[in-house]
Amino acid sequence: MTSRPTVNVFGQDGAQTGETVPLPDVFVAPIRPDIVQFVHTGMNKNRRQAYGVKVHNGPAGIVAGHQHSAHSWGTGRAVSRIPRVSGGGTHRAGQGAFGNMCRGGRMFAPTKTWRKWHKKINLKQKRSATASALAASAVPALVMARGHRIDECEEIPLVVSDDVQELENTSDVRKMLVEGLKLGEEIDRCTKKHKRAGRGKMRNRRFRNRVGPLLVYDEDNHIVRACRNILGVETCQVSRMNLLQLAPGGHLGRLIIWTKSAFEKLNEIYGTTDKPSSMKKGFVIPRSSMANSDLTRIINSQEVQSVLNPAGPKRTKGIRRKKNPLKNLDEMRRLNPYKEECIREAVKMAGKKRKRTPVSKDERAKRQKIKAQFVTTLDIM
Repeated sequence: MTSRPTVNVFGQDGAQTGETVPLPDVFVAPIRPDIVQFVHTGMNKNRRQAYGVKVHNGPAGIVAGHQHSAHSWGTGRAVSRIPRVSGGGTHRAGQGAFGNMCRGGRMFAPTKTWRKWHKKINLKQKRSATASALAASAVPALVMARGHRIDECEEIPLVVSDDVQELENTSDVRKMLVEGLKLGEEIDRCTKKHKRAGRGKMRNRRFRNRVGPLLVYDEDNHIVRACRNILGVETCQVSRMNLLQLAPGGHLGRLIIWTKSAFEKLNEIYGTTDKPSSMKKGFVIPRSSMANSDLTRIINSQEVQSVLNPAGPKRTKGIRRKKNPLKNLDEMRRLNPYKEECIREAVKMAGKKRKRTPVSKDERAKRQKIKAQFVTTLDIM
């Protein structure tokens, strides 16, 4: 948004007339590219022309792909049941027809003229998008970013005197734009032809031109007819401004040339910050949620930093790597804190294992004698 209090008025020769007009409040509305893009997409659909395949009396009423006498051969002939062209004596006979998978057949889901072409858009959204587009047109950076050549332009927004509305000849308008307002580079940009990409080259729209300045007037005293033959230059009455003209392609920052009377009428059409619009019922200029959107500057300001608590220790957790608790004691201890006590008990029990008592020589001799007698008994058996 812009915050210039007044705007200079220029004459046809490009010199300042000495008059100034206050900047309308609509130019300080918040710039919302998301709303503009959404509304533009819907509005652009509302000027489409219905199309569909030709429908005539026939097998299915559709002409293309149905101009054959074709019938299915039925089952039992080891071929598919698709309708096949009748007759003989030509390669076409016996070939599949009608189906969308067939050569020369109709398209899948033939288009109908009763498709839902138009799209309803909320009135508040349309008005908010228009206000955003107007606010963006007063920011030189956004106007240049859109591609307009305004390096030699005196100031943005550009306001001219009301005698421009009286111009009748195209040559006079071109002279005012090129020599007076220093927009010669912009007019040259719009005059160049660019070859269109895609199938449009075959459909009588081989070349396309850039979008140039938009002249907004209050009264049409032949100015519309005078601008009609200049490529890229469009005209619009101030109370009939259209988002498709204010933001072509959904891109903010259209170069707008205002007449003085049209510029002064904006407060009446869109209202001010103090009172609502007198021409659009219930419309109030949108306001920003924050007066200063530089959040970093606000947070780092002395006023905010002086009442904040000191920063504590960093507690961000990193990405934990998966570990096997059966092999990693720390991981097992994290999952089962009692596991450490189990290990400790197992170690104690291992220490209490009964030890072998020593055997005397007499006892060992006695046991060996008994073992020898037992082996002797087995040999006898």
